[in-house]
Amino acid sequence: MLSRFMSGSIRNLEREYSCTVRLLDDTEYTCTIQRDAKGQYLFDLICHHLNLLEKDYFGIRYVDPDKQRHWLEVTKSIAKQMKSQPPFTMCLRVKFYPPDPAALKEEITRYFVFLQIKRDLYHGRLLCKTSDAAMLAAHILQAEIGDYDPGKHPEGYSSKFQFFPKHSERLERRIADIHKTELIGQTPETSERNFLQKAQMLETYGVDPHPCKDVSGNPAFLSFTPFGFVVLQGNKRVHFLKWNEVTKLKFEGKTFHIHANQREDLKIILTYFAPTPEACKHLWKCGVENQAFYKLEKSSQVRTVSSSNLFFKGSRFRYRAGLVPSRSCPSITHGPRLSSVPRTRRRAVHISIMEGLESLRDSAHSTPVRSVSHSESFLPRSRSQATDASDRTAVISDEAYSPSDSVLPTPVAEHSTEQAGSRQVNGAPCSIEEEKESEAGTPTLAVGGDFGEEGAGGDSALSEVEQVNKFVLSVLRLLLVTIGLLFVLLLLLIILTESDLDIAFLRDIRQTPEFEQFHYEYFCPLRRWFACKLRWVGGWLINK
Repeated sequence: MLSRFMSGSIRNLEREYSCTVRLLDDTEYTCTIQRDAKGQYLFDLICHHLNLLEKDYFGIRYVDPDKQRHWLEVTKSIAKQMKSQPPFTMCLRVKFYPPDPAALKEEITRYFVFLQIKRDLYHGRLLCKTSDAAMLAAHILQAEIGDYDPGKHPEGYSSKFQFFPKHSERLERRIADIHKTELIGQTPETSERNFLQKAQMLETYGVDPHPCKDVSGNPAFLSFTPFGFVVLQGNKRVHFLKWNEVTKLKFEGKTFHIHANQREDLKIILTYFAPTPEACKHLWKCGVENQAFYKLEKSSQVRTVSSSNLFFKGSRFRYRAGLVPSRSCPSITHGPRLSSVPRTRRRAVHISIMEGLESLRDSAHSTPVRSVSHSESFLPRSRSQATDASDRTAVISDEAYSPSDSVLPTPVAEHSTEQAGSRQVNGAPCSIEEEKESEAGTPTLAVGGDFGEEGAGGDSALSEVEQVNKFVLSVLRLLLVTIGLLFVLLLLLIILTESDLDIAFLRDIRQTPEFEQFHYEYFCPLRRWFACKLRWVGGWLINK
């Protein structure tokens, strides 16, 4: 009885594991979870711990041993998603940025979105011009320390806070001047709201960059925002597609395609190359989830599409409850307010990020998505006016966009390390000359109903070579599968004919001269050889 009890206790211990989740204020929440617990259980546990009601905008990130980031899927077992051994470490982050964060009902939700955007600013993901950077940093300063007090805040007090990866003394003085003169009397809540309103209007708001290369090999960052699909190169936004213009997202290996209809007579395909197939799959999944979240009212509007290519890897997007949440939560007006958040969470945070991202169980090659007109209602007025000619480049900052790597980064191409040494972010003196207005290296538009796979006239030769390679690979896979099936069928036929089954067609086969020759010249000697080897192994094991 005692041994049975002890063995049961050991099994129960093995069924539990420790999980640590790093929160947006850099505190940690540690819990013990059953091995078969699903992601939804952990997510609900954290939201309950934080008194977070408008939780649809948030998600849990983790990083696999290959340093590929993932979003934790709420409908799947946590243990099956993690490729490492427990204890597990994850992060709570904003997954879907609110189109209008200042309009969120819950103050605590605005506070956590504020913390996320502050992290984006520090790590160079939220890139902006010097004037905007100074105003954003001043709002952070006002929210953290309140009104300027000469007795408490000596000369150079703003330099003690890290708002950006790098910034100049001139920018620090500008931040202090705004804080001293323009923000007096603002409460922390008001400063955070003004910060969110300012950040929302920036071109890089909501950008979680995916490093890629275009068809010419030029580095680029792809991202999905509340307003659409964005491509950043240098210090410019070279492409912006509204969500209602995007018709299909597709990936094959490292290659990512986005199909769009900007007008009835203008269809485009943009093609980019991710560093790894896993990174490309993650890019695709982020795209379909963001499009479903910002574009569709109900889960029933998401199509489930199977790939028609039988010889390429897996291929469907399943909309599961909880995978892409609804946007009904902003109507919530009850529940705990920001007063329940300790003031220690509002001190200046010297951020050390541990971020991670996720992937679908089924990789996918194409996911058509229907167009919904109400998606344009998310665009602020200034954005909707600026995107009438969405293929036009727009300068987003004084410096080239090159976000700093997190402690646990997504694999990036070689260009990131080359640019990191010379760049200065968000308002530092210009160390890189502004790039010329040029679309060289980006796919060109094709007008009319017929358009190339790459969408780039200058790269048609590359496109043809890739298509030939894909066709050859498909034929080779078909040939290998056919040979394998024939070999399996042959083995099955031999086993059946050598068995004692008394079936008419098997008797006919056994009576043919060819079978008798095979039986006596090949099968019987092979059977005796195997029997001899088995007896020898059995005798050796007995003697040992």
